[in-house]
Amino acid sequence: MACNLDGMKIASWNVNSIRARIAHVTEWVAREKPDVLLLQELKGSEFPALTFQELGYESAAVTQKTYNGVAVLSLHPIETVATALLGDEADTHARFLETRVQGLRVVNIYAPNGNPIGTDKFNYKLAWLDRLKVKLEHWLRDGTPTVIGGDFNIIPEDIDCHKPSSWIHDALFQPEPRERYRTFLSMGYTDAFRSSHPGETGQFTFWDYFRKAFETNRGIRIDHFLLSPSLAPRMTACHIDKAPRQLEKPSDHTPIVLELH
Repeated sequence: MACNLDGMKIASWNVNSIRARIAHVTEWVAREKPDVLLLQELKGSEFPALTFQELGYESAAVTQKTYNGVAVLSLHPIETVATALLGDEADTHARFLETRVQGLRVVNIYAPNGNPIGTDKFNYKLAWLDRLKVKLEHWLRDGTPTVIGGDFNIIPEDIDCHKPSSWIHDALFQPEPRERYRTFLSMGYTDAFRSSHPGETGQFTFWDYFRKAFETNRGIRIDHFLLSPSLAPRMTACHIDKAPRQLEKPSDHTPIVLELH
């Protein structure tokens, strides 16, 4: 199938409970009209597909009671390719969804947080990222234009947080996950936002709810788009939309938006 990306807008948003944030998401979708929207941390076994269908969106979702959960919304037909990341049959977390939209491979991920470090949760994070690397290698070999978006739970560089010393003991900032992220880039994938905003500081996608973190811009950049080598030249823009984070009772994340031609 030919890859038709003319003017395509793809967004990603960790909504921190689709049930709690459904009004925020539907209002944003109606206003911004992305071709594709990746949602993470749905936190529920039911996904409101009919609500988005009324807005013209098909959807595919992998859900889990109370925790995790990812979904892809699209104005175009969606083909679901895979609903789990291979390599660990015992892993039942709803963190991965591979789809095809308009000839483009669209992958939605919600990578493990990994805190606290020195525990099985941190080991699971690293093993999960290693399993993702295997898929990234496979996708490079098959040549299909690919975008991997979502909450990676990795702060790639020091400039991707307001104050590195505040995160030095956090799993998101540890050298092991950051090295894995650099490996993804060395394989040939492009960090869409950073390539559009080289060296730019103060650009974040997550702010804690406490101590006026958003108001003082004490945030981190952990929501990313990775583009395969064949797709990267077709990027026209990538930006962070802070408006939803200013709403009443918002998600602690805000959307990141990718534009392709």
